[in-house]
Amino acid sequence: MIKTKDIPVLLVSTLLIVFTFSLLIGCDTTIELSATEITEYEGENLSSINDFRENSIKGPQYIDIDNYELRITGLVYEPGIYEYDDIVKNYQAYKKVITLKCVQGWEVTILWEGMLIKDLLEEVSIKPEAQVVIFHAYDGYTTSLPLDYIIDNDIMLAYKMNGLYLPPERGFPFELVAESKWGYKWIKWVIEIELSNDTEYRGFWESNGYSNSGNLDEHFFD
Repeated sequence: MIKTKDIPVLLVSTLLIVFTFSLLIGCDTTIELSATEITEYEGENLSSINDFRENSIKGPQYIDIDNYELRITGLVYEPGIYEYDDIVKNYQAYKKVITLKCVQGWEVTILWEGMLIKDLLEEVSIKPEAQVVIFHAYDGYTTSLPLDYIIDNDIMLAYKMNGLYLPPERGFPFELVAESKWGYKWIKWVIEIELSNDTEYRGFWESNGYSNSGNLDEHFFD
């Protein structure tokens, strides 16, 4: 029979055993909790990541992140090659609520999180004749935007949406957040960022008659 006076001693002993055990296994017993999609941010209601419609040219792409590389090529003095973690862990993260509007008539308002493309470009030393940034996707899709637009508007390369890492269907590992541009400029599955002086370059949809500027305040079809 345990006497009342022995309870404090037993309690301390139990706590010491639990503490010692936690020290021994603590580093190896991390419990990963399931992430939850954010539905509201700073008073603004957000769309769901499931509200997007599938309209990519070859369907969702599934990239092996262990073999993934993001390349920065073209008119730069020091071409860059980055692994996924190089970007996600080593660069300042930014977040912003931005609405993507598709030419098909639907739109989604999402909290995007990623890094600024200009932060990457600063490292590769852009050549002075560069005027255009051409984005290449894993499925062969391409689109382009003026270099000044990328830099002056703090355009992001996103790896999260509504607090969740991009699923493959939404562009994992990276999607371009082409703010104030039609949805076909929001290229997914980005694998290469090419600096160019070809101001007449036209990407996949632009080669099929879509506006090369992609501005929301202009009609999307030339």
